[in-house]
Amino acid sequence: MTAIAVTSADLVLPAPDRHTPAAAVLHPPDRLDLEGSLAETTALLERYGHLVVVLPPWLPAATARRLHTVRAILETDRIALLDIDLPPLATALLVRQLRQLSVCDFSPGVIASAARLLSHYIYAGALLGSVAKLDRVPVGLGAHARSWSPSAQFAVLANPAPHLVKLGGGGGGGGRGGAHAGGAGLPPGPEFATHLTFARGQLASDWVTAELAPAWQVQGVMENPLPADSPGWWATGKLVEFAAAIPDPAVLYQLVASVRREECRWCGAELIGDRCGFCSAPLAAPPPPRAAADATGATAPYRARS
Repeated sequence: MTAIAVTSADLVLPAPDRHTPAAAVLHPPDRLDLEGSLAETTALLERYGHLVVVLPPWLPAATARRLHTVRAILETDRIALLDIDLPPLATALLVRQLRQLSVCDFSPGVIASAARLLSHYIYAGALLGSVAKLDRVPVGLGAHARSWSPSAQFAVLANPAPHLVKLGGGGGGGGRGGAHAGGAGLPPGPEFATHLTFARGQLASDWVTAELAPAWQVQGVMENPLPADSPGWWATGKLVEFAAAIPDPAVLYQLVASVRREECRWCGAELIGDRCGFCSAPLAAPPPPRAAADATGATAPYRARS
């Protein structure tokens, strides 16, 4: 069995059914010393066998260092540290999808490498009161200037492709609308069945439920508390964050099962896609030794003893 772990409790959304297990919440360095982290991780490995940790790059550097240190000290290849760069609410949805898959008959390697695949099917964005400091999505000079208006609101899509639209006036950012785009005043939405999850910050607006959800033709809408890291990710507290994702575990299973499985030539784990979820080794063979020596900054992927 495979345990799914996170570093913050607000990345654990409620289970959609009684079959979806909870995620393990690992304590950060400021709440647990190294010895305690080692004991915490060892207990999870003894109980579940493998541990898949979603480690977003926007987490504190000390938290990432602690997890890498724990994996190195334990000298195990049964811990996967997944670097998936999604907004916080979308990250929580991805974690829930991995929790749903963890009870299926997939190997730990497939579950870990499935995270990159599933992230492409999550539509993540936010309604923002300002984009003046936003650096996660390209923002033009005009949008920056309009951010100073007290009544300005922007619909911003960060994943799977960046898209920015100023609401209430015309003008929008790049991107091409799909079948569910909902017009020029809305970011393009998914062309498959999804549920929409949203979380309110310091912006009073019903735009997500009143306009975006019908335009995207979502099958359900659910509100959750705003993750603590969301204002930092979006560079403003005046926001309503949203994310649309596939809710049905049967569809998730079919999506993952349809991808060809390979064996990692480095650690032996089963994987889908082009990179191992446990040791980060690419599926393709490395360049010849001479070419590798000429490459700057090239390092071998992590390999621990079991």
